[in-house]
Amino acid sequence: MTAIEVRGLHKTYGGRKVVDGVSFEVGEGEIFGILGPNGAGKTTTVECVEGLRTPDEGWVKVCGYDPAAQRDEVTRVLGVQLQESELQAKLTVREALDLYASFYERPADRQELAERLGLLPHLRTRFGKLSGGQKQRLFIALALLGDPRVVVLDELTTGLDPRARREVWSLVESLRDSGVTVLLVTHFMEEAQRLCDRIAVLDRGRITALDTPGGLIGRASAAKEISFAAGTPLDPEALRTLPGAVSVRTEDGRTVVAGTEETVAAFVSLLAREGVTAGQLRVADASLDDAYLDLTGTER
Repeated sequence: MTAIEVRGLHKTYGGRKVVDGVSFEVGEGEIFGILGPNGAGKTTTVECVEGLRTPDEGWVKVCGYDPAAQRDEVTRVLGVQLQESELQAKLTVREALDLYASFYERPADRQELAERLGLLPHLRTRFGKLSGGQKQRLFIALALLGDPRVVVLDELTTGLDPRARREVWSLVESLRDSGVTVLLVTHFMEEAQRLCDRIAVLDRGRITALDTPGGLIGRASAAKEISFAAGTPLDPEALRTLPGAVSVRTEDGRTVVAGTEETVAAFVSLLAREGVTAGQLRVADASLDDAYLDLTGTER
């Protein structure tokens, strides 16, 4: 079953095309990530899904409903955590949870949400006194209060320390396990690689790639990195001309060759031919960062 459907989405501001023919589907119970540089069209695309903006062309469906024309129906199935939000400074955490819960016929358990997001010690704290991370956790809780079938999380863990970030990741994974569909907009590559079942990479208003994290990493021009400390120096030119080699560099006395699976095999053959022993030899996969930089044309 499809939870979110986007077809031929176009949006222009002041003569500048911000979203240019974006199409994708998100299945029920999937965590679907959207990555892209600033100005790529991520926010506008997500705001069309949320019903905050109306497309110039194309259409969006959330659980079969049009966010622009069927706002009430979409509100009942969609929860949203915006990138930037504010509440009245004197409102306490408990009052905010109670207020938002009153908007729904069957809200989620407020006490349980507060406990899972580390908000129980702060229920009597006023919003204006919360730290940035505590505010972020509160907005996530508010997005989940309606017990939504689909939730949009925009810059989910901004302002959270590493431990809190991982606790929130576990919460998102448990949401997926319970059948909730998650649309995640993030700049954290580690977050996207861990959480997302599939990722769409947006650049200049268009989707340049859509695949699993592993699939995107496999597309990187340097899918493998070989690092070693050679007792006998190897000719750098011989390394650069290895099949599939993208770059050769030196870091902290170690030589690092970036390339492909073919590069790894050719490197092993080179060692055997030259009779060289490569100390501290390591072969590592490329990261989602590497794939992202390739797909968005960003310089390394």
